[in-house]
Amino acid sequence: MLLTITTTHHPATDLGYLLVKHPDRLQSFEVSGGTAHVFYPEATPQRCTAALLLDVDPGAARPAKQPDTFTLRQHVNDRPYAASSLLSAALGRVLRTALRGESRDRPELAATPIPLELRIPALRCKGDAETFFGPLGWTVEATPIPLDPTHPEWGPSRYVDLTLRGTLRLADALNHVYVLLPVLDDAKHYWVSTDEVEKLLRAGTGWLAEHPAKAVIARRYLAHRTALTNEALSRLSDVDADADTVDQAVTARPESLAALRRTAVVRQLAEAGAHRVLDLGCGPGALLGELIRDRRFTEIVGADVSTVSLDMAARRLRLDRLPDRQRERIRLLQTALTYRDDRLRGYDAAVLMEVVEHVDPPRLPALAASVFGHAAPKTVIVTTPNAEYNVRYQGLEHGGMRHHDHRFEWDRAQFGAWCDEVAGRYGYTVTRHGIGEEDPEVGASTQMAVFQQ
Repeated sequence: MLLTITTTHHPATDLGYLLVKHPDRLQSFEVSGGTAHVFYPEATPQRCTAALLLDVDPGAARPAKQPDTFTLRQHVNDRPYAASSLLSAALGRVLRTALRGESRDRPELAATPIPLELRIPALRCKGDAETFFGPLGWTVEATPIPLDPTHPEWGPSRYVDLTLRGTLRLADALNHVYVLLPVLDDAKHYWVSTDEVEKLLRAGTGWLAEHPAKAVIARRYLAHRTALTNEALSRLSDVDADADTVDQAVTARPESLAALRRTAVVRQLAEAGAHRVLDLGCGPGALLGELIRDRRFTEIVGADVSTVSLDMAARRLRLDRLPDRQRERIRLLQTALTYRDDRLRGYDAAVLMEVVEHVDPPRLPALAASVFGHAAPKTVIVTTPNAEYNVRYQGLEHGGMRHHDHRFEWDRAQFGAWCDEVAGRYGYTVTRHGIGEEDPEVGASTQMAVFQQ
């Protein structure tokens, strides 16, 4: 596997300072799966090229969790030659300082965009490389490699010769490649666990949250593990996992909307004088993080049916590291909101933030009976998407929903009718508000109801 990095910045040999690798030396490093070599095919003041060559053990180059049903795989295997997550791993190990944007000898240059050309001569490419690299400021040249040059009628293979040209900080360029190599290949060659979310967020700092294909990037980078993908999306610049569709990558202001939604909920809790609060359907804990930072909330309970989501919330909140007094303020409970649970009774307020739309409509009466009838907090706050606003999102003009797990999305009249029915049945008064910019035709993106006894 080969990656070359070229610059014409003058003097071009300063590239050696940025990579912390001397142009006159061949350096080799043992990495997982093989040996990585760094050398310079050319090094002049006008033009300098650094090469990262990964010599891979073919036996170590099998995608994780892929059944080995092909009896000739040990003899017919593209993995030692086509760039993949193994090259990303070597990049992270060998060029770690450059990825962080640090340079002891040239700190100003490390922070400065310079002309760069990156080339990967063999890359299995699932999809269009322009889709992933183009929005990041690269000029993309992805030349299909013939399946067999002697038989042009067979057409192109699934591999491309990829060249990227642009003027960027070297650290940004390397982080783009670090993340997007396994995304284009759509395979990981090692077990993907929760620490991969941290790697993705760290390498994606400053660019991934605003990338139009961020959901696809997260899903592929995290080996299509839904729980990890949702956690990553929920943490990208304060985006909730529900703020955009994992498959469609909706991008119209989800970051600010997620923050506005949490701010609106906390403000309503404060106005209601609530101190003991339930976050029902808490997911990976975005709202819980806001609540625990506010001292007026003396007891906080996060409840969810998913133990995976509760584990993610615990990690997000760093419960194992909190001081005892802080830790005593919060509990996480596994429970189904459509069943009565005595542990949820007696609280000042409950929040259902982007929850009801995940419940099958025939189960909504059971949810209402459990929350409003049995738990019966003094205040209940419900937020849900406004289906009318979906026409303002690219890709949702034709009746699509914002998340693949939504069972429905209400317009304002439908939400109002449900609120009035629930309030009348269980002895609450209700007021409704919009969250986000108010569109004169379709209203706000999120609708919120505040129920009070």
